[in-house]
Amino acid sequence: MTAYVVFDVEIRDAQRYQEFMQQVKPALEAAGGRYLARGGPLKVWEGDWSPRRLVIVEFPSIAAWEDFYHGPVYQGLKAVRDECSSARLVSVEGVSA
Repeated sequence: MTAYVVFDVEIRDAQRYQEFMQQVKPALEAAGGRYLARGGPLKVWEGDWSPRRLVIVEFPSIAAWEDFYHGPVYQGLKAVRDECSSARLVSVEGVSA
């Protein structure tokens, strides 16, 4: 079942974050992930949530996401991401048709 990962990112160093993005995009795609939204304009409709920069990624399954997240490639890139930003993220399985 498809999995979706939602990142709420605060960028502290835009240049370093761009370097991270250039490296993470091909790694994510190689793992079967694809971006659905990445940092576009957003509007909160209800509640007190104040997202900073939203990124939504689709993976073929939760297992594919977890393999990517815990794998050595992303963990190395995550160290770079953690230097220049902070993030909250959640994963959720999609619904079956």
